[in-house]
Amino acid sequence: MLQFVVRRLFGALIVAFGIVSVVFALIHLTPGDPVEVMLGESATAADREQLRTALGLNEPLGRQYGHYLARVARFDLGQSLHVRRPIADLLRERLPATLTLAAAGVAVSLLLALPIGIGAALRRGTWFDRGALAFATTAVSMPGFWLGPLLILVFSLWLGWLPVSGRDEPLAWVLPAVTLGLALAATLSRIVRAALLDVLAEDYLRTARAKGLRGRAVILRHALANAALPVLTVVGLQLGALLGGAVITETVFQWPGLGLLTVEAIQRRDYPTLQACVLVISLAYVLVNTVTDLLYGLVDPRLRLT
Repeated sequence: MLQFVVRRLFGALIVAFGIVSVVFALIHLTPGDPVEVMLGESATAADREQLRTALGLNEPLGRQYGHYLARVARFDLGQSLHVRRPIADLLRERLPATLTLAAAGVAVSLLLALPIGIGAALRRGTWFDRGALAFATTAVSMPGFWLGPLLILVFSLWLGWLPVSGRDEPLAWVLPAVTLGLALAATLSRIVRAALLDVLAEDYLRTARAKGLRGRAVILRHALANAALPVLTVVGLQLGALLGGAVITETVFQWPGLGLLTVEAIQRRDYPTLQACVLVISLAYVLVNTVTDLLYGLVDPRLRLT
């Protein structure tokens, strides 16, 4: 077990190092002069030179890369050019909102996917199964930048049931969480159905029924436990994707999280903040996938041998 954990952690460190390097390269390979973009054409040569020196752009690229790695290792992400505050403080303020929104999106997806997927598997070929397929096809086809405004139009403007934006009251969480979790619910419902159908054909379930267990107990105790492995994998992978996908949802609902901070950094041409946001989102994705991989190894001992 220890070797399995060490291998997975070592692989995660390699991927994290690659992400740090790619983020640095993308920022520096972007066409144009960032100093010119930040200050505008009306800035004086002295102002440009001062900002270029402050950002370390006068140094050779290799030295800039070394300084960047050292700062990341110290969790020093620099200072925002717009608000003149440490970027680490901005991320510390915004990241909890993004994490809670992603968790709410996963909760919505599980609340929808589990009953729909289980019902479709137990009623294979019936109207319920066909309706579950129609739900999955429709939900996965609706992008967040379209679904979010549609939900605001219907439930906020027309019906007046839910707030348009904010996160101070519980009802304000509903629309962002549904927008973020609906596509995942569509995918999970089909995975739950397929996994449960595979398990239902196993001999040990017939043995459990022969011993007198009721249908509900057989499904909950035996079938779902063994069908949970692919569901766990997809939830873990998609949780990392939700952190990045929250950029659109947070922008639509003005959710004060990391995604909205990324969009604000783009609009304000705050390159250090944008660089830090992309880095944190990418590393969070790697962290979530690594934890999922370790949990999968705990659930399925066969993976510890790989």
